[in-house]
Amino acid sequence: MQPLEIENVVRSPVPGPARIGALERLVIRCALAEAARVGAVPRVRGLSPASFAVMCACCLPGEAVENGAAPAPFDEFEELLELLLDHLAPFDQGGIWLAAVIASAAQRGNHLWQDLGLPSRRELSDVLRLRFARLAARNGGDMKWKKFFYRELCQRAGVPICKSPSCGDCVDHGDCFGAEH
Repeated sequence: MQPLEIENVVRSPVPGPARIGALERLVIRCALAEAARVGAVPRVRGLSPASFAVMCACCLPGEAVENGAAPAPFDEFEELLELLLDHLAPFDQGGIWLAAVIASAAQRGNHLWQDLGLPSRRELSDVLRLRFARLAARNGGDMKWKKFFYRELCQRAGVPICKSPSCGDCVDHGDCFGAEH
């Protein structure tokens, strides 16, 4: 997908109702609360004001939430959003919201589950296996999700990042696969 295509996909509603389950709703609710707690502006990047409002009405009925606006920083948001959208199934409005929420939170400095405000890594793994199954399946060694996403982005760009040809032989194995606290 080209960047312009991503913008059109994320900013334009997908036909049909937004189908979003309890797990996806939990992830979005937690991510919005965490974004507010840390003062992230916008709370979720890549969504039009209308799409953000519909997402909030669906996931936070009766609560007024402002997204805010700020200049886009130089980071990997668009590339990560593209990676997630390329693996989204089913491709629907709820999944697009989820991809934007995850890509937004991934730009912050903690473990991804923490940046999403989730109780544990398990909820993140569950939602990734549910909505981005082909991508999640490639993380067979249970690498930390943010490290896994960035490894995937580097591989897409043809940029070698690993110090060793095999994760098992790498001196940084604990950094990528160790416990998350």
